[in-house]
Amino acid sequence: MPQLNLIKQAPSGRPAFDTAVSHAVLLRVARGELGAAFRLRRAERVLAFSKQDANSPGFGQAVEAAREAGFAPVLRMAGGRAAVFHEGTLAIAHATPAGKPTEGTRLRFEETGEWLVAALNRLGLDARVGELPGEYCPGAFSVNLGGRIKVAGLGQRLISGGAHVGGVVVVSDTASLRDVLVPVYDALGLEWDPATAGSLEDDVPGIGIGDVGEAIVAELAARHELVETELDAETLELGTTLEEQHAIEL
Repeated sequence: MPQLNLIKQAPSGRPAFDTAVSHAVLLRVARGELGAAFRLRRAERVLAFSKQDANSPGFGQAVEAAREAGFAPVLRMAGGRAAVFHEGTLAIAHATPAGKPTEGTRLRFEETGEWLVAALNRLGLDARVGELPGEYCPGAFSVNLGGRIKVAGLGQRLISGGAHVGGVVVVSDTASLRDVLVPVYDALGLEWDPATAGSLEDDVPGIGIGDVGEAIVAELAARHELVETELDAETLELGTTLEEQHAIEL
């Protein structure tokens, strides 16, 4: 089985830094300085905007709406549209070396969607891959429950020598998710159906972050030789250098 470095990371209290660390890991993996790495962490209250969002006329208003709702705005690595992270979500970040990154784009999405669905199935959830009509941050490889509510989204960033698949799994607190997305998407001029946004807890009351994290690790362990490790000083230093690129100071 291929080896995969597993990094379980606590929230830093610096939202832009957490995104910058993902960027740093990708750069170092692409350079051959680190092996393939998977980071799993409980998120903080973040509204992750894309470059496409930043070019929208209502971006400033959307950033203000996020802050008013208690969410720190950051610039995400991948494309797509605005996505929400909060204390009831798990952030995933998988960086892999790739000699020809564009050639494996779809396969990486397919494989991530497959193992994530399998992990959620371990918990008795009817998880499926597929875009729901009217979902926020729409994508063909979103994960939903029973074809009703989106509970996870995936995005991908490609650079020379490497690829990064990142995402968010919404475990609980559907209300906070919808409450911030309504004004943010309204400001960005994006139509969506709030009823399509949900959490795992909607189908399995009482499910916890730890339950989902354990299921994800178990599924990864069935497919990889996991090596638990920590972020090294060089990666953290590079993340600090990149932090400004992901901070939004409007």
